Amino acid sequence: MNKLLILIFLIVSACNTGNLNVIADLPKTLNEVSGTETTSNIDWVWMLNDGGNEARIYGVNNKGNIKKELKINAQNNDWEDLTSDQNGNLYIGDFGNNNNKRKNLTVLKITVDSLKNKSNINIDRISFKYPNQTKFPPKKKSMYFDCEAFFHYNDSLYLFTKSRVKNDFGKTNLYKIPTKAGHHIAELVSSFNSCNDLGCWINSADISNDGKSVAILSPKSVYVFTNFTNDDFFSGTLKQYDFSFESQKEGVCFKDNQTLYITDEKAHGKGGNLYEFKLD
Repeated sequence: MNKLLILIFLIVSACNTGNLNVIADLPKTLNEVSGTETTSNIDWVWMLNDGGNEARIYGVNNKGNIKKELKINAQNNDWEDLTSDQNGNLYIGDFGNNNNKRKNLTVLKITVDSLKNKSNINIDRISFKYPNQTKFPPKKKSMYFDCEAFFHYNDSLYLFTKSRVKNDFGKTNLYKIPTKAGHHIAELVSSFNSCNDLGCWINSADISNDGKSVAILSPKSVYVFTNFTNDDFFSGTLKQYDFSFESQKEGVCFKDNQTLYITDEKAHGKGGNLYEFKLD
């Protein structure tokens, strides 16, 4: 086999992601990308890295190039997801809670005006706690208080928890909190069970711009709810889309009402991409 054929074979093999369309290979700066979001007034996709990385957000174009980098005046304790409101304000979910013992769960709000700046970006803090957690950490059979997924809808923030309970990894509880700065007690809305293995963990969520579809992401599937009643999103019609391969998928957001952007971390020699995924 000549060198040209080998190169073509390697490219095709690297891009063999089945029903996920690779748009871009993300730069090393975003190897631990954990949150992905579009806003109403900027064409880029905003991204952030997981806890332990720098407190920065990145504006990335659809070729995977970082077009803007903003330093946030806060600590990246465990940043997990991004969302935005209809005005273009951006919200960072600093609520990763692997050990279920954090008492400083916070959402950081960045105003649309601040996103246009180049210097340090100040934030408003929206702090919260779960109404049904009394021990930090709780017993292993009650470790339902990790969170990696949320979105903004109708002046509230909706959080989807990630279960750390063996044989119940697919359970996610839906809570909501106000978007106002201050300390809040989250309100439990409803619950959903996908499946039971580690590939069922819920790692990100988003709602479409028309408010009619909700997507929640796991490493191996995306679950899309429609025809729901008010904000009980799990009451709607469910369609499960299984991916043709499993990776550490950590970010999902709607590009438009029928198309998702999905990102995964670079791990074990795979991932680290920005994908498009078309819904039926």
